[in-house]
Amino acid sequence: MPRYEGDLRAAEGARFAILASRWNPRVTDALVAGARKAFIDNGVAEAAVDVIRVPGAWELPLAAARLGAAGSHVAIVALGCVVRGDTRHYEHVADRCAEGLMRVALDYRLPVLNGVLAAERFEDAEARAGGTHGNKGEEAALAAIEMANLLEKLPLRTQP
Repeated sequence: MPRYEGDLRAAEGARFAILASRWNPRVTDALVAGARKAFIDNGVAEAAVDVIRVPGAWELPLAAARLGAAGSHVAIVALGCVVRGDTRHYEHVADRCAEGLMRVALDYRLPVLNGVLAAERFEDAEARAGGTHGNKGEEAALAAIEMANLLEKLPLRTQP
């Protein structure tokens, strides 16, 4: 039985997208910086990484779908930060954003990495954006490189 596994080598000419919310900029800017650094540290040219900003996490799936339809990127890293407040708005935004990003990944057969933090407190988000719990933007970028590499290796089923 064949074994397939991705690695951290991006294909020559591969383009990646970082799609990031502007909401909670102290956190999202740190996530973007971590993702950009991870791409560059792993041999992806800075010019091969597009950074697209949207107002908030709610808008990420629509922008991801547009990028998926364009077919110019081998993977998309979606970054944002939703912090629980006094209302259920938090659940609506975080859950629907995650569902929308998964739908884009499946519809376009494109790695769409969910680096949208859904935190109880702002301090929890900061800890995951370059703080004591690492940088989830960096982790999402590494997973994007690996998934793009893996998909290049996996066989496609041809129609009979």
